[in-house]
Amino acid sequence: MSNLVRFKFYETALEANRDKQILAENGVNGFIANEQLIQSDWLLSQAVGGIQLQVFEDDLEKAKQILKDYNDNEAYSLEVEHTIANPEFDFVCPKCGSNHIYQDEKLGGIFGISVLLIGLPVKVPANLYHCYYCGNEFKR
Repeated sequence: MSNLVRFKFYETALEANRDKQILAENGVNGFIANEQLIQSDWLLSQAVGGIQLQVFEDDLEKAKQILKDYNDNEAYSLEVEHTIANPEFDFVCPKCGSNHIYQDEKLGGIFGISVLLIGLPVKVPANLYHCYYCGNEFKR
């Protein structure tokens, strides 16, 4: 039986649990140390070395490769999603060309002016769009 070794350090339990789940899906058992201690008093994080993901010594290289492959594939899948050919609409981000955009649903300036002028609110969208891929904000 091999010993547990410290594999990786985390600032948040969410990141540690995500990586633990990725390893478990690929057949590597991982264990999280200091999670409850740091969640109960986050000031102890520096003293105990953060939240630690531990794996068995025999699985160390395999775990490194699994997480490396996962991170590489995650970046690739984002790139693939960003470059969909022939989208159903021709509206794309002017900065990166992505069609993964959303419209800001905040009210435009006419809303406040309409209340002052006619006493009734007229809801007009701000026509401000955001790109999920690059974070660009733009108007159409």
